[in-house]
Amino acid sequence: MDNADDLLAGLRLIAADGGQLGLGLDGEMPGDQVVEYDGSKVLLVENGLVDGLEGLTLDVADTPDGVKLVTVEQL
Repeated sequence: MDNADDLLAGLRLIAADGGQLGLGLDGEMPGDQVVEYDGSKVLLVENGLVDGLEGLTLDVADTPDGVKLVTVEQL
């Protein structure tokens, strides 16, 4: 099944090569941490990735290579 056609699919935060983060379309899996906004699921995060995100804020930045997902350390 193509996840783009699945109404229950959401954005999954994934660990990409080189320690970077990325987004992919996927369905919720057992053990996922789910970020909700206004009653809607907006982000799925694999449980093993959660600890490494503690104290970080995710943002999007325009870079010379295009728009990228970035983390911003909170003070």
